Amino acid sequence: MSTDQSWRGVAAEDTDELEHATGVKLQARSRRLLRVLARPHKRLLVLALLVVIADQVAALAGPLLIAYAIDTAVPELVDGNGRPLTWAILGYLAAGLISALMRMAFTRLAGRISQNILLDLRKRVFDHSQELSVSFHEKYTSGKVISRMTSDLDAISDLTEQGLDGLVTGALSVVVVAGTLLVLDLPLGLAVLLGFIPLYGVTRWFQRRSIRIYRRTRRHIAAVIVQFTETLNGLRAVQTFRRESRNAKIFDEDNRAYAHANGDVMVSFAMYTPAVRIIGNISLAAVTVWGAVRVVNGQMEIGVLTAFLLYLRRMYDPMDELAMFYNSFQSATAALEKISGLLEEEPAVPEPKNPVALPNPQGHVVASGVDFSYTAGIEVLPTFDLEIPAGQTIALVGATGAGKSTVAKLISRFYDPSHGSVTLDGVDLRDLSTTDLRRGVVMVTQESFLFSGSVADNIALGRPEATREEIELAAEEIGAAEFIHRLPDGFDTDVRKRGGRLSAGQRQLVAFARAFLADPAVLILDEATASLDIPSERAVQAALRTVLDGRTAVIIAHRLSTVSIADRVLVMEHGRVVEDGTPAELIDGVGRFADLHAAWRDSLV
Repeated sequence: MSTDQSWRGVAAEDTDELEHATGVKLQARSRRLLRVLARPHKRLLVLALLVVIADQVAALAGPLLIAYAIDTAVPELVDGNGRPLTWAILGYLAAGLISALMRMAFTRLAGRISQNILLDLRKRVFDHSQELSVSFHEKYTSGKVISRMTSDLDAISDLTEQGLDGLVTGALSVVVVAGTLLVLDLPLGLAVLLGFIPLYGVTRWFQRRSIRIYRRTRRHIAAVIVQFTETLNGLRAVQTFRRESRNAKIFDEDNRAYAHANGDVMVSFAMYTPAVRIIGNISLAAVTVWGAVRVVNGQMEIGVLTAFLLYLRRMYDPMDELAMFYNSFQSATAALEKISGLLEEEPAVPEPKNPVALPNPQGHVVASGVDFSYTAGIEVLPTFDLEIPAGQTIALVGATGAGKSTVAKLISRFYDPSHGSVTLDGVDLRDLSTTDLRRGVVMVTQESFLFSGSVADNIALGRPEATREEIELAAEEIGAAEFIHRLPDGFDTDVRKRGGRLSAGQRQLVAFARAFLADPAVLILDEATASLDIPSERAVQAALRTVLDGRTAVIIAHRLSTVSIADRVLVMEHGRVVEDGTPAELIDGVGRFADLHAAWRDSLV
């Protein structure tokens, strides 16, 4: 063997070991989640188990009654005594009725348990997705989260709705029937159990193969959903830049990969199911021949052989259901691995265990010895210090990538600094509860997001308890009331999906009104006026002078007209403050801000 071939063999072996270790870890994580989900339903699960046991006992009585009828009741009938046969028939009918009632009760219990578990799981995914930090959602696309909530949960739903009944009744039937066969005739029972050896081997092969394939299907369907959602979310850009064919090609590749993975599942299942049936048929044929020999030799009664064959058929008939269940189970297992991975993600900015109360923040912000990196080894803010007295308005200016928005995100605690601290009124932001922090600090960005619903509902987002008068007053102060009154239903107008009924400038004004109604101690405007036209910007600036009076504010803007209302301007470059002063002082100087202001003034001319 060549060195290259030897290396490839070792590499392949290492890959298999790594995949196996990863699979074990994923399955352990999924089992932990399953235990957590099942724990609140212990009593119902126990009741369901008792019901299905009663069902199996009633179902198993049938072949025994037939054996009794053949070996005892019929000979008694020949002798003129029809009572044993009557009791055998009545017993058989009663057993069938009890089995049907127990099956109905079990189906209802299983449905109730499964729907409660799915309800809990959906809520956990939704709540946890909201709690995870911005940094997580920036790397974990919304399409993947949607995939967890839709296709992955659908796979689990299919299992609980269609496969749970087959699993419990089928598995219990196999176990109970196997025990009954050993009691009826030990040699024949042991011969039947020998058939489980090849059955175990085939099942083990299917398990290992199918779980790998189903993991692929989960990845590929997530890719399909990601591509679909991103295309629709960016449809304007797609159509503007004629990207339809390129997106269609990418989607086709993802879609074909998903189809091929599903095809591999079908091939595996098409091999597994016939193998199970062949093993069952061979066992049945072997038992029939050997049982007939034992009957001829007087070692076994014909009624017992009949019951034995009926039981054997009853044991292998559920194998098809178990095979179908196992197929759904592998799909649900792969889906549960993905969901459990999402649920085990920890927020990068966790809620403090013992939060410090700050019921009435004043807005004194201090960043001390802060350095921060989005990616390890690439510093965005190297040793950054900043103090903003309560009530002061500062403006951060500088070239794109200077670190302005990063400062805003740290003050809002969308991220935590790698080193150092950011405090509000002397309290580290990491020690504040999310409620106190969001009440104290509010950010308005250029991408103002509006939810489906009325204008009034969107303005009240930061203070749901606000009265209608307070909502309308906030809109008036920010200069938004005029255009709102012109809408078809005024403040009750539905803004539609993402505020699509409003222009970009109107959406931004609603976002301003929302922030002002929330009445934070610290207000951060990150390029918040960039989408406004000149008249709207002037109206907002006029409102800002009133609303920001006595409130700490951080303004990030490229338009220097917005910067003019600041008490203080900080010019940033490569994550450092290179100039600090009032707008007038910096304009009269010879530094970077003076050059920026001169260039801006010339552009107006």
